Amino acid sequence: MQGGCLLWGDRVVIPTKLRTRVLELLHEGHPGIVRMKSLARSYVWWPKMDQVISEWVGKCRPCQESRPDPPIAPIREWEKPKGPWGRIHIDFAGPFHGQTFLIVVDAFSKWLEIILMPSTTAEAVIKVLRKLFATHGLPDTLVSDNGPQFTATLFEGYLAGLGIRHALSAPFHLASNGLAERFVRTAKEALSRLDNGDWQARIDQFLAVQHATPCTATGRSPAELLMGRKLRCVLDRLHPNYTHENFKGETTGLRQFQEP
Repeated sequence: MQGGCLLWGDRVVIPTKLRTRVLELLHEGHPGIVRMKSLARSYVWWPKMDQVISEWVGKCRPCQESRPDPPIAPIREWEKPKGPWGRIHIDFAGPFHGQTFLIVVDAFSKWLEIILMPSTTAEAVIKVLRKLFATHGLPDTLVSDNGPQFTATLFEGYLAGLGIRHALSAPFHLASNGLAERFVRTAKEALSRLDNGDWQARIDQFLAVQHATPCTATGRSPAELLMGRKLRCVLDRLHPNYTHENFKGETTGLRQFQEP
């Protein structure tokens, strides 16, 4: 017991009357069963929590309506990246409710970017990439399908001028293109769950969860693998020892708080 909160290891034990609210926080952006459980295990605990989460997602209509079909094509695995932002994959998603999105995923960290695209020209894609490269630096390789935007002379020249290798993958066959494209498909599924409305707010909500949720394969979040630190989120503030001064975001496994 610390600060009036019962702890199970480093996780806060959630009383019955607060579990619905915590489930709502965990389910923001419709992350699906696996990622919702992974996020919950980083912060909270209560008896039969995994079962409750499975039932919660099972009752969510958008989640059930957008469940993916199993891949038909054999999976082609790309060479494992040696570090963050070394190889990125891009693809278009939509239109959903009249909106088209550009999806960018880092193959190493699985960090996603989803950008609303009023235009899908080569010029528009370059404008988005220019901003991402200013934030994260240049990748060594960019993977896309052979859509007209990506094979345009302007786009190829832009990548070549930056020394970025452009690798083409077969369109409409995401299952054959390796692990990173599974995350492209995940982003598309998530977009299909979002209702029409303020698209940017919904995308931001989904990405905030995606960036902070540990990957089941690595046990670390995309933010940890790409940026070397954890991201603060509302769930951090459940911990009785949390303050702005004692939050420790370095990647050392479990979240850590200094004793006050």
